[in-house]
This record gives sequence, C-alpha cells and structure tokens, in this order.
Amino acid sequence: MINVLVADDHAVVREGLKHILSETNDMKVADEAKTGHEVLKKVGRSGFDMVVLDMSMPGRSGLDILKEIKNHKPKLPVLVMSMDPEDHYAVRALRAGASGCLTKESQPEEFIKAIRNVSLGRKYVSSSIAEKLAYTLETRSGKPLYPKNAVALS
Repeated sequence: MINVLVADDHAVVREGLKHILSETNDMKVADEAKTGHEVLKKVGRSGFDMVVLDMSMPGRSGLDILKEIKNHKPKLPVLVMSMDPEDHYAVRALRAGASGCLTKESQPEEFIKAIRNVSLGRKYVSSSIAEKLAYTLETRSGKPLYPKNAVALS
C-alpha cells in the first residue's frame, strides 16, 4: 500500500485527489495538509511513502516547501502539482528535488500512473514536458542528444 500525504490549500482539490486514490487498491491518502507549515510538520513526524504537493501553498512557495522536505527527508518522493502549465515550473521543481510534475488538468489515470512511478523511485513528467526538456538539453549543448547514426534499443 502506497501511503500518500496530499498537500493542497483547496479542500475541493484534496477531496478530489482522495476520491481518485480511493478507487485504487494499492494506494491511500494517509493524511492531508492545507498549509506549508502543516506539510513540514506532518512529513517530520510520519512515515509517508510519498507527498503530493501543490506548488502554490499559502505562506511559502511550493518550491521552498519542497526544498525543505528534501533537506530533511532526501529520499521521500514528492510529486508536485500546479494549475500553471508545466513549462512554467517543471524544470525548477525537478532541480529542487521533485520526483515528478503534473498539472491539475491531468486526467485521473495519469495522476495514478505518476504516483506509481514516483513511489518506485522513478521520475515522472508528462510527454509534452519530456519533449521540451529534451529540446532544451539539445539546444544548450548545440549537439543532438543522440548521434544520427545511433542504433535505437527496443
């Protein structure tokens, strides 16, 4: 069972995420938090398998909360969510230690897939942000990520 801490300042969002997770047989909302302070307090005293963290929490930014979580519990996976398009926050969140990023417009199936991947220690980004990240890496180096004569592995 994957025990999830859901952190969002909007009650209706927390309830929606709890409902989505209740329809699975391998994950549950172990607790919830509505402020950054509450998130840090609960992470410090409980054994969650992962955190779903809103990027816009009252008082402190989601990035600040994420950095503090990673300072105290570096191995705790954190999936960040936002109402903003992923290209506005995904790279900053991943650099700050997020295990994955999703928009709140994502389909429930994608949310469940992200939680499963992140809980296994993997990274998760949507296909659109993965393409943008790959393009950014290519343009920064001035070279393609793979040589033109590279053989694809399947």
